[in-house]
Amino acid sequence: MFSHIAQDIIDQRIIVDAPIQLTIRRLDQIHPQISGNKFYKLKYNFLAAQQQGKTTIITFGGAYSNHIAATAYAAHLFGFQSIGIIRGEELASQPLNPTLATAQQFGMQLNFISRKQYRLKDDAGYLTTLTTQYSNSYIIPEGGTNHLAIQGCREILSKDDLNHYDVICCAVGTGGTITGLIESSTSLQQILGFSALKGDFLSADVAHMTQKTNWKILDDYCCGGYAKTTPELLQFIENFEKKYQISLEHIYTGKMLFGIFDLITQNYFRKNSRILVIHSGGLQGKSSPFIIAKRHSKTE
Repeated sequence: MFSHIAQDIIDQRIIVDAPIQLTIRRLDQIHPQISGNKFYKLKYNFLAAQQQGKTTIITFGGAYSNHIAATAYAAHLFGFQSIGIIRGEELASQPLNPTLATAQQFGMQLNFISRKQYRLKDDAGYLTTLTTQYSNSYIIPEGGTNHLAIQGCREILSKDDLNHYDVICCAVGTGGTITGLIESSTSLQQILGFSALKGDFLSADVAHMTQKTNWKILDDYCCGGYAKTTPELLQFIENFEKKYQISLEHIYTGKMLFGIFDLITQNYFRKNSRILVIHSGGLQGKSSPFIIAKRHSKTE
């Protein structure tokens, strides 16, 4: 279902001022709409929905969710109806941002609910109510993370990668991608996650999804929390894009690479380490009005 729409993935080596080898896996280029890790997270979920004869996909996300946009397009492409349960009932009376407008363009019905109600997104009773309300539906969790998403994310690494890289870095939102990487890695590899959210709860979540211990999640570079920024982060992204011609966004990949480069200056990585960085896409996040305003203000 997904394999025939995938584009070739490029591994891009970049030069850094340190005795290490840094390679970026450009998952952002795997598909223009179902990009990055979302491609792998949705792959087996959509296959399961198709095999079960479901006609509607229901999922959850915030106002700038890469997952919401990717799910809407995938549902449109493969002939499903889609419903997005969006955090924040106040958004219903506001103009749609580019992410939600894109999702709606591809036919997703957007249901805005309160943050209190949104916290029920994993509650069995609430999910049963949804499947009763929307017949013949298949529910994909927030961020796409479930056992099928982890199965897909295991495929991000190839057999060759298991001998070729010492450290594998990725951004972390719900923990599905890093868990897939952990599960497909060897015990000699270190999987290093950079949290997009403040707090150490993601480490506890991932620990429930894997028995392996060759991993660590840092929240030192979340810049205060989800989708929050600092002038230093925005300046880093601007400089990085100019130097390497690789687009980043401020929610996930920008923070991850900001953190990696800072750790390089601290000699965190062993000399001659071979590091693979997973670019997980999500570039629609660059359309955030806040980020556009910030960038424009620097030129005024």
